[in-house]
Amino acid sequence: MVLSHYPGEVVNAGRIGLTIILSGMVGALISGIWLDKTKTYKYTTLVVYIMSLVGLVVYTFTLSLGHLWVVFVTAGALGFFMTGYLPLGFEYAAELTYPESEGTSSGLLNVSAQVFGIIFTISQGQIMDHFGTWAGNIFLCSFLLVGTIITAFIKADLRRQQANLESEQTDVSRDVHPAFPKLSATLASKVHKLSSLLTRIAAFWKTMPPSTR
Repeated sequence: MVLSHYPGEVVNAGRIGLTIILSGMVGALISGIWLDKTKTYKYTTLVVYIMSLVGLVVYTFTLSLGHLWVVFVTAGALGFFMTGYLPLGFEYAAELTYPESEGTSSGLLNVSAQVFGIIFTISQGQIMDHFGTWAGNIFLCSFLLVGTIITAFIKADLRRQQANLESEQTDVSRDVHPAFPKLSATLASKVHKLSSLLTRIAAFWKTMPPSTR
């Protein structure tokens, strides 16, 4: 794709690919840390998905400008968001499919990614051969747009987070409840003794002659 616009730049084409990989590693790390801190699964996933779409659109329209440094920048941004989406997708899927095994959801996502990767690679290759690189990138952008819309309509049913919260509440209640009955019994005993004492005092007071009261 790069060589069709920049003939002879074989080395820089490889460097652009390396830039996408390295920026993607940074994006995956940052998105994972952000997700652990905020727990905003749907909104983080949606924002990164939208930015992946924007990155691919910008990359598509800047590829033919003739400035190789612009391609490096846009490719780096594209790799940052597109690869950074991977841990978000796996974690979000684990949340939505709980209590199913995380291995099952991750495995299905991997299979799906491989299947669609093969389909898109072959399809984009055919489109590029007949209509050029611009049409091939627009083809990918259209499917990213569809994915963004689908992601926006996914209900954020964070089952795993809810289960963890309920588990923590149960643990706290177990720590509190054993002491609570003892405290209640002690309090009730003290109240009963005080009531008995007051009753005896009142009875004794009634038995005393009026002159001594």
